[in-house]
Amino acid sequence: MTANPEPGHGQAPGQAGGRFATLTFEREVEAPLSALWQAWTAPAARAVWAAPTPDVVVAFVDADTRVGGREVSLCKVEGEPDIRCECGWLELRPAERSVNYEVVSTAGVAQSAALVTAEFSGTEARSRLAVTVQLSSLAKDMEAGYRQGFEAGLGNLAGVAARTMVLQRVIRAPRAAVWNAWMNAETLPRWWGPDGFSCRTKRIDLTAGGEWVFDMIAPDGTVFPNHHRYGEVRPQERIAYALLWGENGPKHADAWATFEEQDGATTVTLGMVFSTEAEFQAAKGFGAIELGQQTLGKLARFVGAP
Repeated sequence: MTANPEPGHGQAPGQAGGRFATLTFEREVEAPLSALWQAWTAPAARAVWAAPTPDVVVAFVDADTRVGGREVSLCKVEGEPDIRCECGWLELRPAERSVNYEVVSTAGVAQSAALVTAEFSGTEARSRLAVTVQLSSLAKDMEAGYRQGFEAGLGNLAGVAARTMVLQRVIRAPRAAVWNAWMNAETLPRWWGPDGFSCRTKRIDLTAGGEWVFDMIAPDGTVFPNHHRYGEVRPQERIAYALLWGENGPKHADAWATFEEQDGATTVTLGMVFSTEAEFQAAKGFGAIELGQQTLGKLARFVGAP
């Protein structure tokens, strides 16, 4: 997590600066444990909540959320040099625990290094996150900046998790088959959507930077205009895209899908961070979870999985 770009501000009274510090943070989140975990680890979700304040822009250069993978981001503030944050994932135990290192640098000079341990607990109604940061300030005292940055970032995270929807299905088919059914312009429109729905494509390009503009048509003939804009395509691993209300309409969610293969089966996880709490509640109200599971069921049947 990128530290606050103004490390000299926000130090709590009575806390002495120093080269080493251990910081602890806790958050109770009004969201299922599965949503909190996805919000913490999925690159598309992290991009939504990473900036500690509105005047900061966080640009992700690389993101590989798996043990041994790394995430590189640039924290940008107008008139200030970029702050580079490199995160390396050391342990990922889904919905239980993550451990990562973090190195913050400016103009090629390392400012700090930290070990970040996050512990997760909770239920399908409410969850809890406890974070421990073991910090070493290298160039100057970074404790106050880390404290302020994590407090703000975890507050953002709690809000994002509360409007995150997660769908998951194990499909008894190889990952290549599932990926090819999803990321093929000929096959995707044939199965996408809940039971009884069909798709009418206007244009489709399933590459990074591409888009799919289409109408989803309900069994009663109601037409729902859709526009997907693809930001990331990592073959057979994950995709990230924005959901718009119709062609070039307002964005209503940031979405991602991951594909994990184990023992010849593929676990597909579909996540969505809705733009507002109201849109999230409206989606739940009209049965988006159940309809989304129907869509994944159609995918499973399309690839011949039982």
